[in-house]
Amino acid sequence: MNKPLLAALSSLAIAGLGATPAVAAPHTAAKPTAKAAAVTVNFAGTVSLSNCSGSVIRFPNSADTDPALVMTNGHCLETGFPEPGEVITGQSSSRSFGLLNSAGTKVATLRANQVVYSTMTDTDVTIYRTTTTYAKIKSSYGISPLTVQDTHPTAGTPIKVVSGYWKRIYSCNVDGFVYRLKEGDWTWKDSLRYTSSCNTIGGTSGSPVIDTDTGKVVAVNNTGNEDGQRCTENNPCEVDANGNVTVRQGINYAEETYLIPACFTTGNQLNLSAAGCTLPKP
Repeated sequence: MNKPLLAALSSLAIAGLGATPAVAAPHTAAKPTAKAAAVTVNFAGTVSLSNCSGSVIRFPNSADTDPALVMTNGHCLETGFPEPGEVITGQSSSRSFGLLNSAGTKVATLRANQVVYSTMTDTDVTIYRTTTTYAKIKSSYGISPLTVQDTHPTAGTPIKVVSGYWKRIYSCNVDGFVYRLKEGDWTWKDSLRYTSSCNTIGGTSGSPVIDTDTGKVVAVNNTGNEDGQRCTENNPCEVDANGNVTVRQGINYAEETYLIPACFTTGNQLNLSAAGCTLPKP
């Protein structure tokens, strides 16, 4: 994993701290031939956590009056890594988040009242519910949430990984997709692999991965192979549909987020039984 900050501090001086994704077949969907100008991506709507990065997110059907949600990684959960197969829902939380403006300046502290959903099974995500609404954030600070795309991302798409913790933006492209990404005891499905210029480090865990063509979130940054080891913690390996393993040191990964919107209904309420919801269930 792109380690939470405390685990990463001792190794920041080591070259190649970023994660290393293995090779996978690209998604076959084609991008439209006529593209709009790229969206300006900055820090607005991202957040800093005590040890990770994150973002204020909404879904295509969210309302301005809904409670604002914050997304980060499952392995950034304040109570520790969820176990393989574990799904946490409705857990009380008072976690705080530093809300950033476009320049990366902290303009407010948001606070959670619930861990709505957290897991490291199939994906690596935590979603918090905050004590405020999108409308209140907008009126008070002029900041809008980032919208989570509800369709699968495409290989070759230009992306930016925006770290609220480090106040750093990484630019690269979607290099391809991984059938299974295995790291220690955890396995993730259909992970997104970056091209090499997104050399993310500890503390970037939970950063939104933004499609610069649309400005929408397509994934959440989570890991990479640091040392060239095979399938160990901080050294994930790719496993294809035939069981073949590939390890690539220095390449990083994210977990796709397009499956998440189908699991949230009116009022940003989690409904894991909703039609089309395929997230892991408790």
